[in-house]
Amino acid sequence: MNKGSRYAHATVGSLHGFEGKQFVKDATGATSCEISFGTLPSGAAVPFFHSHKENEENYIILSGAGRFQVDDDVFEISEGSVIRISTNCDRNLKCTSAEPMTYICIQAKEGSLGGYTMTDAEITEHTDLL
Repeated sequence: MNKGSRYAHATVGSLHGFEGKQFVKDATGATSCEISFGTLPSGAAVPFFHSHKENEENYIILSGAGRFQVDDDVFEISEGSVIRISTNCDRNLKCTSAEPMTYICIQAKEGSLGGYTMTDAEITEHTDLL
């Protein structure tokens, strides 16, 4: 939608009624992580287990409810759940609610977070054009 030398603005559209899976790395040109949006209809699961060699994943459940499996551990998840999964373990999720489950998955290299929030930021002076 918008792109400058130091930013990219893309959209996956309205999350209400969103269906399927959308990866945003290519749309934004991200170099630090992969972000995807996914929706599972009632009763559906991701059709495969998977594991990552270098990247941890963080799932944020935006709506709906379900079950999440990491190796042989299974637990309930619902709107507001945040799940971090380390490398080299199998994972999958299933929607168990009557309504679809929509989630964001953020994938980044495990152990790469050096600074964050104010340890990696500074307050700056800039003309407010908002």
